[in-house]
Parts: sequence; C-alpha cells; structure tokens
Amino acid sequence: MKAIRAYVYGGPEVLTLEDIPDPVPGEGEVLIDVAGSGVNPVDWKILEGRMKAFLPLSLPYTPGVEVSGKISALGAGVRDFAVGDEVFGYIGIVGGYATRMIASTDRLALVPNKLSLLEAAGVPATALTAWQALHEHAGVKPGQLVLIHGAAGGVGSMAVQLARMAGANVIATASSSNLDYVRRLGATQVIDYQTESFEQIVSSVDIVLDLVGGETQDRSWSLLKAGGTLVSPVSPPDAERARLAGVVAKHFATRSDGKQLAAIAAHFDSGELRAEVESVFPLSRAADALKKNLTRHARGKLVLDATR
Repeated sequence: MKAIRAYVYGGPEVLTLEDIPDPVPGEGEVLIDVAGSGVNPVDWKILEGRMKAFLPLSLPYTPGVEVSGKISALGAGVRDFAVGDEVFGYIGIVGGYATRMIASTDRLALVPNKLSLLEAAGVPATALTAWQALHEHAGVKPGQLVLIHGAAGGVGSMAVQLARMAGANVIATASSSNLDYVRRLGATQVIDYQTESFEQIVSSVDIVLDLVGGETQDRSWSLLKAGGTLVSPVSPPDAERARLAGVVAKHFATRSDGKQLAAIAAHFDSGELRAEVESVFPLSRAADALKKNLTRHARGKLVLDATR
C-alpha cells in the first residue's frame, strides 16, 4: 500500500509518499481500501507540532483524520459491517492519507446513497464537529439567532445547514465571493467580513459558533444576549470575559461517533444536507492540498483521491 509519511514535524514540504506494509485489522476493526481522505486544519496543526504536548506521535506517521472507502477485511468480532460495504468515518488523528487503513467499527457509518465516495470523504470530521457544537454544546433551539463565523469553510458549511434544519435563524460571516454560497446553504443574513464590521450589524444573538478564533472571537462577546452561548472548536474562549458578559463559553474537541454519523448520513439521503467539495487532489499531491488548506480560503472541503 501507499501512504503519505512525515518523519519530522514541519510544513507540508516534509511529507513523502511511500510504500509501506498493509495493516492488519484487530478485534473490532476493519481494513478499508481508501477511496478518499478529507483535508482538515487539524492535519497541518498536528504536522507542525502544535499538538505534540498532548497528542504525542511516534514518527514517522501518516496524517489524516477522516476517510471513505470499501471494507476489504474484517477483524475478529465484527458483526455490524461486511466485506464490500462502503463506509466513511472520523477515524482518529492519524492514518487517513493512505490507500489502505484500519479503523474501529464504532467510528464508522455506511456512506449515504446520495454521496459519492469522494464527497463522503470530506464529511465526517466537519459534520460531527458542527453537529456536536450546535446540539451538544450550544443546545440550539428553533427560533434562536445563530451567528456562524467562517461559514463557507468545511465545518461552517455543515453548521449553516444543521442550524437551519434545527429551526434557527442563521447569520453567516464569509468573504464576498462566498456570500451567495452561504445563502444557498440556508443563511438568512450574510455579512462580508472583509468590508463590514459584524459587531455593528448584529446584536442579541443566542449562539455564536466561532470557527475563526483570535480577533473575531474577541469582537463577538458583545453580540450575545444574556445567557447566550459562545462555542468554539478552534480557540478556547476566555472564561472571565464570559462571566463578565453573563454568557456561557465552551471549547471542545470533536468526538468520533459512528452512530451519530449514521444519523447525519440519513439527512444526506433525505436531501436536507449537501456536501461541497471545492477541489480533489491525488494522494501524491497531499502537500499541495495542505498548502491550500493553510490559506483558510477553501469553500467546503478539499479531498485527497487515494486511487490517484
């Protein structure tokens, strides 16, 4: 099998494509012939060594947190899946940039009928992040006003749709080139962050989903109504600022959850959710895909095609 490998921490330029032995599934695991792997910011954050203090890795390692593909072998005790099943999943923090990989079955779900394997490859991490942010951490309810920063990105694209499905009114910040895109996803109000100050336009928000961090998060506290919630998977909110503002602040790491992903998959098959893949790169160009992801200007997802 082929896999992208990193022998040292650094930028995309340290990645190499190599032949390595096929992995063997253990108990409760399956071997997947990978069709595609989604490219996510966490991939380059891990590669740069930003997370090694609490996510130590044995080098060399293969990046990639999510895949889609076809099951080619079963480990002991696997009953819920069969050889030939097309599956997708948020498989952990490493291993996805490869032609084959193993995954625990509790992290997997069947690919929705309405998605191609390459479309499905970019769904698990983003959809689970958006779902958990809105439903588990923010407790979104019908009629609430939800502001989503970074709405055109992978997580943001899912979050706009999921918030709309929950009956919320969605305000989305995005660049001028993506305003129509986030409107089509379900945003009722859009703000061009390049030319407009969102804090001068928006007020009395129930939920801020911050997918940008930094100054954007700092400028968002005053927008929340008393008792509102600011949730961010990218930057821990300041607890003292939350206390002074009388709001709830939450930071979280996305959890792999095959059952939750299966529930999300049903929304793709019903037509309530759509997946947006901006670009597909061959596996051999993983470094180029990461470089593009580093710009943070992709619409939807970037995906690696493991068959090329």
